[in-house]
Amino acid sequence: MSLRLKVLLLAATAILSPGLALAQTAPAPAQAPAKPAKPADAPTAVEGVTVTSDSTAMRTSIDRRSYSVANDLSAKTGSIADALRNIPSVEVDVQGNVSLRGDPNVTIMIDGKPSSMFNGDGKADALQQLPADQIDRVEVMTNPSAAYRPDGTAGIINLITKQTRKPGATGSVKLNIGPNGRYSTGVSGNRVKGKLTLSGDASYRYDRQESWLEDSRQNPVTDGSTQQAGAYMNAGGALSLRGAADYALTPKDRLSGEIRYRDMDYFTGGQETFTTLVPAAGAAYFRDSGANLDRQNGAISGDWRHQFKGAEHELDAHLEYEVTDFKRNGTAFTDNNLSPDFYEAFGFGNTQDRANFKLDYTRPLPGEAKLKTGLDLETTSNDYDNHGARGPSTDSLAVVPALTNRFLYDQDVYAGYVTYERPFGDDFTALAGLRAEQVDIHTNQVTSVQKDANSYFRLYPSLHLGYTLSQTQTLTANYSRRVQRPQPQDLNPYPVYIDPKNFAAGNPDLKPQVTDSYELGWQYRKGPNSYLATAYYRESRDGVTNVTRDLGDGTFLNTRENLAKSRNGGLELVANGKLTPKLSYNISGNAYWNEIQSTTPGLAGTREMTTLSGRASLSWQATPKDFFQLNGFTSGKRLTPQGYNEPISLLNLGYRRKVTDKLNFVVTANDVLDSFKNVGVIDTPTLKQRVERTGNVRAVFFGFTYSFGGGKQRPEQFDFGTGAAGG
Repeated sequence: MSLRLKVLLLAATAILSPGLALAQTAPAPAQAPAKPAKPADAPTAVEGVTVTSDSTAMRTSIDRRSYSVANDLSAKTGSIADALRNIPSVEVDVQGNVSLRGDPNVTIMIDGKPSSMFNGDGKADALQQLPADQIDRVEVMTNPSAAYRPDGTAGIINLITKQTRKPGATGSVKLNIGPNGRYSTGVSGNRVKGKLTLSGDASYRYDRQESWLEDSRQNPVTDGSTQQAGAYMNAGGALSLRGAADYALTPKDRLSGEIRYRDMDYFTGGQETFTTLVPAAGAAYFRDSGANLDRQNGAISGDWRHQFKGAEHELDAHLEYEVTDFKRNGTAFTDNNLSPDFYEAFGFGNTQDRANFKLDYTRPLPGEAKLKTGLDLETTSNDYDNHGARGPSTDSLAVVPALTNRFLYDQDVYAGYVTYERPFGDDFTALAGLRAEQVDIHTNQVTSVQKDANSYFRLYPSLHLGYTLSQTQTLTANYSRRVQRPQPQDLNPYPVYIDPKNFAAGNPDLKPQVTDSYELGWQYRKGPNSYLATAYYRESRDGVTNVTRDLGDGTFLNTRENLAKSRNGGLELVANGKLTPKLSYNISGNAYWNEIQSTTPGLAGTREMTTLSGRASLSWQATPKDFFQLNGFTSGKRLTPQGYNEPISLLNLGYRRKVTDKLNFVVTANDVLDSFKNVGVIDTPTLKQRVERTGNVRAVFFGFTYSFGGGKQRPEQFDFGTGAAGG
């Protein structure tokens, strides 16, 4: 354990100890018991100017939108990525990469807390492999308040897990079956007895998918032209375990603890061909490779909540320690036509330790105002290990120094924040906030004996305004400043080996991207129907982006650069409600404009593009026991620093049958039009490239859910009573 981590844990213990002692020795109140403290997952979000639409669809407040996935059949049988594809403002491509209104710099949290599973290497894999059936709803915060970390210039996606506090024992068992041996299964349970609540869940998802790659490249300067094609098979499983306990120590004090473990173990086998088309007698090879990917993540956390006299006057303390171990090791054989054949062994590993202590204090003030302040201390240590060996046989492999290196990355963040919320009259509410952060970063490229350090202090303001026009209409305006720090591997200059013609390397000179974001919103609600319109504008400097460079001989390097400036904005429309008592809908559209300015060689000049995207979901409760659903989305052409991404689209179907009060049957058909694929184009004076990635996303899944305990199965509904603490 590092010295920094020990200091952090000792500091947390010192802060917590007096509070715990007070909680254990405090005498029982003479008056009637106070209102029970909110559960550890209760919302601390601003509740001013809240408009709630149909309880199965959406809720909005001054700083977020919350969407239920209770009736999303894709979430019953699919992954978290499948569930996110049906959320307005969110896009997920074939590889599982998430963007929010066109910006891929998104922070993903679970119950208001960060997780290394959704950060850095393997983030997209985790979203595609972890099951979504434990998610109750998704919160989208494009302009979070200062109570939240500023990481992620696009905003925050907060995954709220299912919770229950019904007395007695309840639970459910689930099984989903798909093609090619694909399946997922899980069990969850809760027991509430007096002051103690116990909960836990376990799930396992086995997936098997094929994918294909076609990559055509041309260098207009040398007139060289190459083509690469690949076919891959990915197979493996993801295990997720969680256990939690919550205890009401006194009428005003609640203790809770949670332990989580997730393990993803996958094998990828691939066959690739590479051909030089110009000149005609160019090199060609055939490559057969296989690699094992193993990502283990474990975390333990504890919370203490003390409620003072009076509503919403409380102190929350959170302490968490998380360890992530990621490994990818493979072998390959390359059959060359113009050079000797060779064998390879290659690998990439990353071990991360993360410790976090958070203290939040909320106090009501005169005039129905509310003050919230807190500390957020986090230390993270990363150890990256890249290695590669090559030889004429498997018994004569020799280490390749250019592919073998070790990189250490440590980051400490010391933050404090304050927010102040106050209503002015009956119609106007303001929430202002300021967050201060001191960041210390230390890097050590062990192989080249290169050490660097970077420290900076920055302020991140936020402002949210809400005005009630009438009982059915509200206006909102908000602003926030956010940051996207380079990921550790983005700063490592050593190349990471992908295949003989593709390498990836970081850039130690990268600066963090800073974004100022503005929004104006209008919402109208009439009966079960709700309509929203949001105009937004974001301006970024020093944006971090991918850049592909031709190293010659058909070899390319993907690296990272800072953009000088970028701007984007648009208009987003969302409508949901009921067409008839049995037919409900959810429709959203986004008109998006993006401008990129850069002085980097190969990216020079100003480029802009306007894009339209939309999604729709139609649900029909045909009978009390039969439920049908259709949902799909389409995304228009998207600008990138060196080119653009072609439009993508997806259409899914679903059916649910209520067999009994405790048993449900679900069938879903994914990508029924077989249209889901990624196509990226690079169009610069020195490089023309088109990369198409496809996979067998089209599939039919059958699922069963059986609930036990607690009488009848809990109806599928949007429960606003539980949520997440600020992160």
